[in-house]
This record gives sequence, structure tokens and C-alpha cells, in this order.
Amino acid sequence: MKTVLVTGGCVRLGAAISGLLRKSGWHVLTSSHRQDAGADVVADLSEPSGAAKLYSRAIDILGGKPPDALVNNAAILSGDGVETVNFESAQKLVILMAGRETGRGSVVNILDASDQSARFPAYAKSKEMLRDYTLKAAALFSDTLNVNAVSPGPVMAPEGVRMKGGFCPFGRPQAEDVAQAVGFLLGARMVSGAILPVDGGLGIAPLFC
Repeated sequence: MKTVLVTGGCVRLGAAISGLLRKSGWHVLTSSHRQDAGADVVADLSEPSGAAKLYSRAIDILGGKPPDALVNNAAILSGDGVETVNFESAQKLVILMAGRETGRGSVVNILDASDQSARFPAYAKSKEMLRDYTLKAAALFSDTLNVNAVSPGPVMAPEGVRMKGGFCPFGRPQAEDVAQAVGFLLGARMVSGAILPVDGGLGIAPLFC
């Protein structure tokens, strides 16, 4: 059974991704910064050493073997540590995955197709950095990893935050739609350096105006 580590995999979008992958036959390890989240690994990705501690613990759980796949889903919108959680920790985990000695790994980074630059500029910047790094890492680690990304549209706003979804010709995407895209990319052994939008047609909306 293949194994996958899903950061932030216990709530909201992360829970949907974890649930679908389990149904598809993956052995899923989840992480959270909260002790009460029910995660397999508790790790604070806002700490400089958080990513390394998370990866080391995952290897211990898996009997000394690295996970076959990684989904960089954990993210925060604002506050201290936005860039550390959303980009730097994801980057470190990709590098750790690339150092595997056997087998080929797969990484899917979760981006954001909606425009949050006005309200959450640090968040928007961190997701742009992760997008650019996805393409860089796909080329840099092509010997050991497939690195792709899913870019969701207005799937679900954080509690207490109202976000306009924009015009989605196909309807508002659901968490399950994003999870299906993640599952597809994890199983697509000949695909790397791809960014798959799951935005309800948000990106092509001007064509309908």
C-alpha cells in the first residue's frame, strides 16, 4: 500500500483530500499543529524546524521508509508565520522528499486560484512563491520526484471570513473536486511541473462575459 503525508490533513480541504485518498487505497498520514485535531503527527510548521520534525516522525511511523507521496496543504491566511507555513515549510518538505534513496516520490502543492492580494497580501505572496517553486522543483528533482500543484478556486472561506467567489461558469468547486484532482496527480507518473486549476471555470470566465 502506498503512503502519503497530508499536511493540515484533518480539517476542511485537508480532510476531504485525506478521505478521498484513503478510499482510493492510500495509507494516509495527517499532520496538524493542534494536539486535539486527531492527526497522526503533531508538528508546528510555523517553527523553523517544524518541517524536519514532521518528516522525521512520519518516517518513524512508516518503519524507516519515506512516504511515497506528499500533499502540501497546510496554510494560514494571516498573522505571524504566513510565509513560513505556506511556503518555507512546504519547500523544506519537498527537499526532504527529494532526498529519498529508493523509489520515486510524488508531491502535490495546494495553491489558490482566487485573488487574495488586497485583503491577505502575505498569503497571496506565499502562494505565488509556492507556485513558482513547484515548477522549479519539478525540474530540479526530476530524478526522484514528480512535483505538481492543484490551484483551487473559491472552495471554502475560513470561519468568519466572507469571500466573493467570482463568476464560475461550471459552478462553485467543492472540496471533493479538489481532492479528486490531487488524487489524479499523485497517480500520474508521467506528469510533472503541472498546475491543475480546479476553479469552476473562474480562469476562463472573461470568455463568457
